[in-house]
Amino acid sequence: MTAEFGDGTRVVHAVSGEPGDPFGAQPVFASAFHLGGPDYYGRAGNPTWRSLEDALGSLEGGECVVFPSGMAAISTLLRTVLSSGDTLVVPSDGYFLTRKFVSEMDVEVVEVPTAGPYPSFDGVKLVLLETPSNPGLDVCDIAALADAAHAAGALLAVDNTTATPLGQRPLELGADIVVASDTKAVAGHSDVLFGHVTMASPELATRVRDARTLNGAIPGPFESWLVLRGLGTLDLRLARQAENAAAIYSLLKGRVAGLRWPGAAEDPSYLVAAQQMRRFNGVLTFELDDVAAVDAFLARSKLVSAATSFGGLHSTADRRAQFGDPVPAGLVRFSAGCEDTQDLVADVSQALGLV
Repeated sequence: MTAEFGDGTRVVHAVSGEPGDPFGAQPVFASAFHLGGPDYYGRAGNPTWRSLEDALGSLEGGECVVFPSGMAAISTLLRTVLSSGDTLVVPSDGYFLTRKFVSEMDVEVVEVPTAGPYPSFDGVKLVLLETPSNPGLDVCDIAALADAAHAAGALLAVDNTTATPLGQRPLELGADIVVASDTKAVAGHSDVLFGHVTMASPELATRVRDARTLNGAIPGPFESWLVLRGLGTLDLRLARQAENAAAIYSLLKGRVAGLRWPGAAEDPSYLVAAQQMRRFNGVLTFELDDVAAVDAFLARSKLVSAATSFGGLHSTADRRAQFGDPVPAGLVRFSAGCEDTQDLVADVSQALGLV
C-alpha cells in the first residue's frame, strides 16, 4: 500500500489479497514445508511472519524482521551490529532493560539523556535513541543526530515503541534502523508479546534475519497473526488514545507535578516532537506525592488499572520506580486507552480527588 493513501487505509490494506483469499493473512502452523518454495523449515521462515514484515516494512519504509518480543528484537540487533570493544551510545533515561543488557556486553557504553547534550560520535559504532523516551517522554532531533552519527561513521537506531510506525518514521528522518516492542500499541490488545527491527539496508536486514534463524528467537505464527489483526485498527486506536491523553492533560495541568505529554504545546518536547512526529499518542506521565498516593488513586479509579505496559485498549497506570527506573517513587506513566473521553476524565478526576 503506497504512501499516497492515509494511515487508516494503509493499515487496513497492509496485507493484500487475491480473489478467493481470506481477508488478511492467516496463521500458517507448520514446522516443515515441501521443498522448492520460499519456505523450507519453521525456524527460517513462515508465511505469516512475512505478511507482517511486509506490512510493517511498508509503513516504515524499510526491510522488517519480526521477533517474539521487543527485547528479542533489540538484543539480536545489538549482538549483530556490535563487536567486542565497540562503542555504543544509549539513552540514560530510556528503557532500563536495554541498559541492563548492554552493561553485560563486552562493549564501551556511553549513556546520554535523550534531551542531550550529546557528545562527539567519533569512534562510536552505534547510536541508539529512544524518542519519545520511556518513561520520561523527552524527545531528541532524529535528523540532526543522524547527520552527526553518519558524519562520524556511526549507525543510528531509534526505538520507536512509544511513537509507533504511524506516529513517527525514523528512516525517513535519516535513521538506519528502527526497533520496537509491538507488544504495546501496534498489537494493542494486551494479548501478545512481540517486536521487530526495520532497516534501511537490505544487507543488514539479511544479517539480522540470519541471526534470528541461528539463535532461534522466532515468533509463533499465531502471535504474528494477532499483531497483524491489531495493526489494522492502529489508526483508530491512536486517534482515541491521543484524544483521551489531551483531555487528561488538560484536567491535570497545574494540579499535579511533573506532567508531561509531547502533544501539549506547553511541553518542553513539543517543538521538536511537532517537527518530526506525524501524530501523538496516549502516553503521558505525572508525579503524585508518594507510593501511597499512587495506590490510593488506583484504588479509587473504576477505569484505570495498574499494569506495566502501555498502548492497549484499557487505560492503565504504571508506577515506574517499582521496576527499576531511576524516577521519583510517585511517578506514574499513564496510558490512555479507548474509553469514552468524558467517562475517563470523570473517573480520573474523582480518583485523584479533583472534584
